[in-house]
Order: sequence, then C-alpha cells, then structure tokens
Amino acid sequence: MEQSDLQRALMAVLFAAGEPVGAERLAQTLETDENEIHDACRKLMDELSYTRSGIRIVRLENAYQMCSSPEMAEYVTKTLETRKPPRLSPSQLETLTVVAYYQPATKALVEQIRGVDSAYSIGALQTKKLIREAGRLNVPGRPIVYETTPDFLRVFGLESLADLPEIEKVDIHVDPSQIEPVSQPEAQTQEAQP
Repeated sequence: MEQSDLQRALMAVLFAAGEPVGAERLAQTLETDENEIHDACRKLMDELSYTRSGIRIVRLENAYQMCSSPEMAEYVTKTLETRKPPRLSPSQLETLTVVAYYQPATKALVEQIRGVDSAYSIGALQTKKLIREAGRLNVPGRPIVYETTPDFLRVFGLESLADLPEIEKVDIHVDPSQIEPVSQPEAQTQEAQP
C-alpha cells in the first residue's frame, strides 16, 4: 500500500473508531508492517499539527486515536454543551500519582505511602476511568491491585508511562508474579459499572 493510501486508510479507521486502536491491529487490518503504521501515523501527526488542523492524532502507548485539537476545545465544548470534567482533588491527585508510579499498586500500598485512608480517592479515580483493577494479589486477603488506564495517558497528554517525570521512589513494590489477572467476565462487569 502506498504511503498516501495508508495515511488515508489510517485517518478513516481512526475517525470511525472513536477510541484508541492498537498499532498491531492496524497493521493486520491494513496488511502492512507495524513500523510502517508508526511511520505513517507520525507523518500524519506532524502534518495535522503543522497545518494547525482542527483534528489531531495522538499516540497512547502502542495505540493511536483521533481527537480534536486543544486549540478548538472552546468551540467543541460550546457546540456540544459538554461540561469540563471535575478537577482532581489534592487527595485524588496524590492517589493517582502513587498508582501511576508504583503500579500495580494495592490500596494498602497507596495508604502506606500517603499515610491516610485512600478508599474514597481510589473509588473516585475508578469512576473517572483514570485507574482500573488489574487483578488480585496472590497473598492472604487477596487485595485488589490497581493500574492506570489509557484515559490516564490521554488526560495527562502522555504517550506512555515512560513519559512520566522522574521521581525518587520509596522502595516498596508489588511482586508481579503474585498477581492473578482479572478474568474477562470480571473485567467487563467492572467496566460496565458506573
């Protein structure tokens, strides 16, 4: 597929999807190499930015999504009469920071680092779809472990967690071999809950 045809196909797919689409899936569907997908998307991103288009393509880890440009936010909001999402409280921002840097993180880990009860903040962040359950720790009590979502990356304008600024971390972590992943029916039930 020629580069211009590939770019047109990518624009059409990303527009129709309305959500992030993985580069691997795009490569399979468009019958091309994943590196060509990344190249074509990068060129589209540059072109849309250079021409100050009203739309942009953003990279979220190994996926791409089409969205409106930040400069047009006022018009989009006025036209669609959408409200700005509520801001994060300081406690929610602290909790989100701990989960982002220490994920997968249990509620107990968050509370140990913050020094206060974090149940409300964790619930609020799940409702805002900034964190989600990643599974359960295989230890007595089987505590839930949390991780950030693609919405977290989008809200904070990050391509991946590697883009988070460096911090000095406390040496506390969850052993990934102790996590039992959420089964598909459980994960779908969790996403369906308001």
